[in-house]
Amino acid sequence: MLPITRRLALAGLASLALSGCLGDDSALTSAVASPGAGLSKDPTLLVATTRLPVAEAREEPWFGSERSPDLVFAEAKLRPPSDSLIGRVTSGGWSIAGVDSLTTSNGAQAFAQAALGRDLLLYIHGYRESFETAATSTIELSQGIGFRGATGLFTWPSAASTLSYVADRESAMWSRDALEDLLAAISKTPSGGRTHIVAHSMGTLLTLETLRMLRATGGDSAMERIGAVVLAAPDIDIDLFARGLERLGPDAKKITVISSTNDRALAVSSRLAGGIIRAGAADRARLEALGVRVADASEFGGGLMTINHDLFLSNKEVQQVVKRAIEREKV
Repeated sequence: MLPITRRLALAGLASLALSGCLGDDSALTSAVASPGAGLSKDPTLLVATTRLPVAEAREEPWFGSERSPDLVFAEAKLRPPSDSLIGRVTSGGWSIAGVDSLTTSNGAQAFAQAALGRDLLLYIHGYRESFETAATSTIELSQGIGFRGATGLFTWPSAASTLSYVADRESAMWSRDALEDLLAAISKTPSGGRTHIVAHSMGTLLTLETLRMLRATGGDSAMERIGAVVLAAPDIDIDLFARGLERLGPDAKKITVISSTNDRALAVSSRLAGGIIRAGAADRARLEALGVRVADASEFGGGLMTINHDLFLSNKEVQQVVKRAIEREKV
């Protein structure tokens, strides 16, 4: 889904409500780590994509919604927000200044080499996202948790259209092999940290299915390089979710689910799926019985007009869940 405008953090009662429903993940840190710690030192976003480049990614929109036959690697050079008040008002936040190092062959290996020697935050977006909106969400997440390693985006060819739900789901599933190739290439590098995955909405289905494949083909050696796996608002049939976790076995304990029973986007998805509840809208006890950590943010959503589907981006307290999940899985 398209990122909604970041809301001001709710104070007082709302904060207490969140801490009451997050369970083990409710103890908030005193402050988010310095928001400029990682990307401000190296304003480069590593990109792995199954989108076809537009005009060889020389100009906006850089990558479109058509499918690329090969996994593409690129480095998106970022433009930080202006330090001046006028500049912040006129230009907004971070933006893409240009795309370099475009590689259309051996993209997985090129990405792995670019991230070599560092922990990696890899974001996998959901339905109705363009390359630019997905990149923006990745930057917001990395900055919000103060991530100090390499920041990467795996972006699949979403049509970025409200009416493209079914087409998007098929494009996401079509991208499984490419994502598996990427994670396998990273796991085979001789030196490096862990890959921490944060996936959102429909991107969580792509992630879970790919991890099942990686476990089957790469075994322990591949999975040990996977750190935290955070599934935010997972748009997955709850029965399919349970079956996927069974196949992951002990690796399921790496997973943290950020759920909300009042997620309106998942309510629509459930109706489209014949009424079967989505994993991201299931109650806490049902999810915990499957062996995953759960951060239930139901009581922290907004009012009647709020979708409550991207709290991991729009809410500082919920972002802390992501931060703590990563800290638990560091080497």
